[in-house]
This record gives sequence, C-alpha cells and structure tokens, in this order.
Amino acid sequence: MTSLHQPPAPAILNTFAEPAELEEALAQFVVRAQRDAIDKKGRFTLAISGGSLPKQLGRLVGNPNVKWDKWQVFYADERAVPLDHPDSNHRLCTDELWSKVPLPFSHIHAIDADLLPQLSTPDKSTDDALDELADAYESQLIAEFAQKDSARFPVFDLLLLGLGPDGHTCSLFPGHALLAEEDRWVAWIKDSPKPPAARITFTFPVINHAARVAFVAAGASKADTLAAVLDHPEDGLPASRVRPAHPGQVFWFVDEAAAQKVQYPRSEFKL
Repeated sequence: MTSLHQPPAPAILNTFAEPAELEEALAQFVVRAQRDAIDKKGRFTLAISGGSLPKQLGRLVGNPNVKWDKWQVFYADERAVPLDHPDSNHRLCTDELWSKVPLPFSHIHAIDADLLPQLSTPDKSTDDALDELADAYESQLIAEFAQKDSARFPVFDLLLLGLGPDGHTCSLFPGHALLAEEDRWVAWIKDSPKPPAARITFTFPVINHAARVAFVAAGASKADTLAAVLDHPEDGLPASRVRPAHPGQVFWFVDEAAAQKVQYPRSEFKL
C-alpha cells in the first residue's frame, strides 16, 4: 500500500553552460508552471524574492505564452522600507520586470507601506510595528488562498527563490530562531545579518507547501554555498531545508560556474 505521507522528492538539479541558456530554460519552466495552474484552477500564484532573480526572468518580457492577467504575485520576503526605496524587492521587481509587462497592478501584492511610519513612532515598539506589518501581509495571503485552497497553509503554484552566500533564502538566515517557526505564514525579523535589518519573510511551512519551488543561482561566487546546500543537507543551511511536501518539487537552475564544486547528480532539463 502506498503511504499517505510520502517523503519529499529529491531536488532536481539543472545546470546550463551559460547564463543565457539558464534564463531561457527558466522562462520555459515558468510558462509551463503557469499553464498547469491556469488549466487546473484559472489562475497562477507566484512568489518571488529579490536579488538577481527579476533580471533573470527577462525572457518572459514579450513572451506571447505568458498570461499576465492570470498572475497573482507575492513577495517571498520584503524589506521594511518604502516601496520606492532602493532596498525594496518590490521596487527591484518593478524596475526589472513588472514595468515591462502587462501585469495588472492590482495583481501585485506588496507590503502595506502605510504601516511603515510606525517603525519610527515613539509610542510603538519595533517588534509591535513589524508584527503588524507581517500580519497585514499574511492577511493578503489569506484573502487570496483561504477561500480557494482548502489547506492549512497556502499552496503556491511556484516560488522563485535565490541563494545567499551564507545559504540563506528569503529572509531565513542560518542559526536564526525563525528556522523553527511552524505556525505563522509570514514572520518578521529585525536582526537580519544582511542590511536592512528589518524585514518580513515567508516561513518554511509556506515554502514547503508550494507545488513547485525553483532556486536560481549563477556565477562562481555561488559555488561553495551551492555545494554545501546540495551535498551536505545535514548541515541544515536554510536553503537545504526547502523540501516541499509531496507532491511538491524543488528545482535548481544553475550555471556551470555555480555548479563547479557540486557532487549532487545533475538532471537533463525537461519540462
């Protein structure tokens, strides 16, 4: 008899000779995830982190197979800064991608910027202000998912994540207490080792309920970290802990420079 609680599937490692090949494959992958989601339920739910990811999605611009009006976009983590601030993931994604495509503005779910002034208000603690910011973003997730998907946690069609030099992903950092969070959908951090210090982030229960999670890592600067994450998961780096529950799947899109030290078996890219 097949177990009702199958273990998470092994990660699929896709490597590409050049960044351009990676970006083309990534675009094909996103379009396939979109098609599967729309065919199943008429919409496509995506969450994205910042860094180089928005630029690496450039092959989606002008792609006739992208149904932008069906997308609902969230941020897997965000810095507690105004939406037009240089450190904002929303601004980065807008500059690099959203401003170049016909994605309805109402389908982009950013943090509530009206709550940010409370971070500098004398009569409210930083903890309380960040808690309110995280709760407000979690409410956006509840509005999108709670009435549509009967699960304790939201089930995103696709999460697009990056890999930090210390093995962090989203704003989940090595050794931090948030790695053990089991209940909240969105949590806050005020002591990020990478500035800015104050942020909100998806938690592992949300990440590990996604249908697909795709990490993107390119360049020789990622080589040591990628090898640590894939070859030594027992070390517990945050990116190693991304193991979506069955039938979810985690994929890695990396170039040869990033994969040069990895012993983990590679797969031929296929949709």
